Amino acid sequence: MSQAPQIKIPATYMRGGTSKGVFFNLTGLPESAQVAGSARDNMILRVIGSPDPYGKQTDGMGGATSSTSKSVILTKSAVADHDVDYLFGQVAIDKAFVDWSGNCGNLSAAVGAFAIANNLLEASRVPDNGIAVVRIWQANISKTIIAHVPMLNGEVCESGDFELDGVTFPAAEVQLDFLEPADDDGGSMFPTGNLIDDLEVPGVGALKATMINAGIPTIFLNAEEIGYTGCELQDDINNDDKALALFENIRAHGALRMGLISDLSEAQGRQHTPKVAFVAKPKAYTSSSGKNIAAADIDLQVRALSMGKLHHAMMGTAAVAIGTAAAIPGTLVNLAAGGGELDAVKFGHPSGTLKVGAAAKLVGQEWTVSKASMSRSARVLMEGWVRIPGDSF
Repeated sequence: MSQAPQIKIPATYMRGGTSKGVFFNLTGLPESAQVAGSARDNMILRVIGSPDPYGKQTDGMGGATSSTSKSVILTKSAVADHDVDYLFGQVAIDKAFVDWSGNCGNLSAAVGAFAIANNLLEASRVPDNGIAVVRIWQANISKTIIAHVPMLNGEVCESGDFELDGVTFPAAEVQLDFLEPADDDGGSMFPTGNLIDDLEVPGVGALKATMINAGIPTIFLNAEEIGYTGCELQDDINNDDKALALFENIRAHGALRMGLISDLSEAQGRQHTPKVAFVAKPKAYTSSSGKNIAAADIDLQVRALSMGKLHHAMMGTAAVAIGTAAAIPGTLVNLAAGGGELDAVKFGHPSGTLKVGAAAKLVGQEWTVSKASMSRSARVLMEGWVRIPGDSF
């Protein structure tokens, strides 16, 4: 039996958007965890409480959902014209696996506040009152995010009247701008070169799909083509093992078609990306909180899966993908929203609605997006130290 005493690691537990995660300052980590590798992964797994065959993460900080099994490591930026480097780890619940392949758009809303509170910005860049503009380098995907963080009397202002569906209480609004969100590592925002593809999925057939790398690699499907209305809530999907197996099959074949993996077997090791989402024209429905959403309140319906489960609201990075795809005439997202030129859409998700905008233009034969924007909120839930056994990493 291990008798190693517990160690203390400085950490902050934060909500960002509709997610929660444990935030670390890189310099506060144990030396072996300050570099990428097994020591860092094992430390984070133990902090979050994974792998847990019970699926509860009772012996850790995780909340047993993809939205609450997350970690963030921040440090002063080594990239010119940026304030902070932001590294995100999506922690599997029942497996010993931390996925570093993508970003978390929701937790991006908390990065600026943590950076300011932990003196990661030059003092001259932080006003006593007004808006602090935090230039974030998203290290997982090598992209820039601009966070507009409200300040009051020299401190981050977390309280306010901004309401975000999927979050119970109002808070201060944090605007996020995702600059040039499309994947530019290898060229096209659309890795197949098409706005809509026929995605062959064994046992299913050919499905119409828009596969896009913007915000996060995402596969968009038509809800009706896979037997859904677009008004589904979590239990409609997550209590159906057959449905979850279908979506994972689609995700794996989409990942292969997008060039994210070279063999289907690699999909299990890349759970965070790509995402799978399905869209439908606007319809009236009742959200998970009991709010009635009228068809006239939204431009389209979107439901998205994260880490193998239907998300309770919408991942921030998937919202970027939604806004980007909506702005490009001819994608499934754009068509579900009515088609034509759209610079912003308001979509329905299981918890309510969200508005996201994007600026797209056709340059030669390629679509480009200079910026996608949305508003979230964030606040500190707890700060101090997390404790883990000293021999766990």
